[in-house]
Amino acid sequence: MFLQQLVNGVTLGSVYALIALGYTMVYGILELINFAHGEIFMMGSFFGLLFWWILEMTGLSKVIPIPLAIFLMFIFSMIATAFLGALLEFIAYRPLRSVTNRLIPLISALGASIFLQNFAMLTFGSTNRVYPAIFPDVGWNLFHARISLIQIFIFITCILIMAGLTVLVNKTKLGRSMRAVAQDYVTASLMGIRVNRIITITFMIGSSLAAAAGVMYGMYYGVAKFDMGYLAGLKAFTAAVLGGIGNIPGAMLGGFCLGIIESFGAGYISSEYKDMFAFLMLLFILLLRPSGLLGQQVPDKV
Repeated sequence: MFLQQLVNGVTLGSVYALIALGYTMVYGILELINFAHGEIFMMGSFFGLLFWWILEMTGLSKVIPIPLAIFLMFIFSMIATAFLGALLEFIAYRPLRSVTNRLIPLISALGASIFLQNFAMLTFGSTNRVYPAIFPDVGWNLFHARISLIQIFIFITCILIMAGLTVLVNKTKLGRSMRAVAQDYVTASLMGIRVNRIITITFMIGSSLAAAAGVMYGMYYGVAKFDMGYLAGLKAFTAAVLGGIGNIPGAMLGGFCLGIIESFGAGYISSEYKDMFAFLMLLFILLLRPSGLLGQQVPDKV
């Protein structure tokens, strides 16, 4: 049972980590908690489902190989959600960037969250939308634990995405610009960095990561719903705080830790209270180590 819960926790934690990266990237640059990010995750899941519906309606789902269809579903969802993130930044956050009252952008984020949730409800309906069972129900037994194909796919995909993001932030010109804006965007603008463009790109990258998480979440649990982003977003925010919000490795670590803690709590205590563990964790973090696990060890934030 221990190993099974660990496998389940790592799978769930992979999804949390991807969502948490969006929170931490935006906070690292703007010191803003984007509470609409959970709804971005939800919209990413629906965009993936929408792409699959298009394939089925046009008959292309019977022509295109399954691996290619899955790849295109991720690409479609991530691109669509990236533009949604850019639009959100342009409408809801950029006009408020110069205000001194920090509550105003926060209220704007909450308003954007409510808008997106209602938009999804009116567009896709208020009931569960069933995700296609793309992956065959196969798995392997390892020391009394079963590891399914979809769990392996989620874990490997998340690791590859996180590795790509790490390279992007640390080894590219765009990443250096993002780190410069995160440290001091006024000075960065004086150095010739186009701050608005970097912030928009940061929103687009964070949103595309959430979209990938949304598609994987839909494929793993088999459903998408208009309010799925609320709880997932809060848990991912907890993961970002756990790792040290504003810190990219911290968000990854926090996501995995939260997923494992939640899985072990559900397995050994009660699955009915599994959501409670995330918020208990948030409470303990804020009381004992507000800066998070890695909050003070990595000075550069994005």
